[in-house]
Parts: sequence; C-alpha cells; structure tokens
Amino acid sequence: MKLWKKNLLLLALALLICVVPLAIVKGEYGGADDKAESVISEIRPEYEPWFKSIYEPPSGEVESLLFALQASIGGLIIGFGFGKLSERHKASEKK
Repeated sequence: MKLWKKNLLLLALALLICVVPLAIVKGEYGGADDKAESVISEIRPEYEPWFKSIYEPPSGEVESLLFALQASIGGLIIGFGFGKLSERHKASEKK
C-alpha cells in the first residue's frame, strides 16, 4: 500500500474515532472529578476532603486552557520520544 493511501486511511480512521462518539453521546460532557464528587457526597454527605487545590483557576475557560496546554506538552514529549526511537531504529538499520 502506498504511503499516501495509508496516511489517508489513518486520517479517516482518526476522524471517525473523534466524530462517532460526539454524534452518539448526547448531553453535557463532564470530568471524572465532578462525577466522583457527586457520588461521594451522596454516600457520605459529611465527608470533608483531605486536601484543597493549590491553584483554583478564575474561570472554566482558564481551566480548559491549562488542560489543553498540559495535553499539548504531553503530546510533544511523546512525539519527541517516538521521533528519537524512529531515528535510532533507522540508524541501526544503516549499519
């Protein structure tokens, strides 16, 4: 299979993986922290958390920005690692 066909197929698959869940699941998307907090408050209403957050973002938009920034930094680190491994593999094949 040619490289451009393989890349096109992988791109279509990635889009499908992203779009299908958004089309199937209706409603508001929330984090696991919110769900866990509501379940804990139902089970034990008197529960007091042990720790408080070090930093509370001023708004949901800032919180989303920080989450996206964290995800992009993680993606860069993983991409860099895969790039190094790929180059190391290519270099070992040339020997």
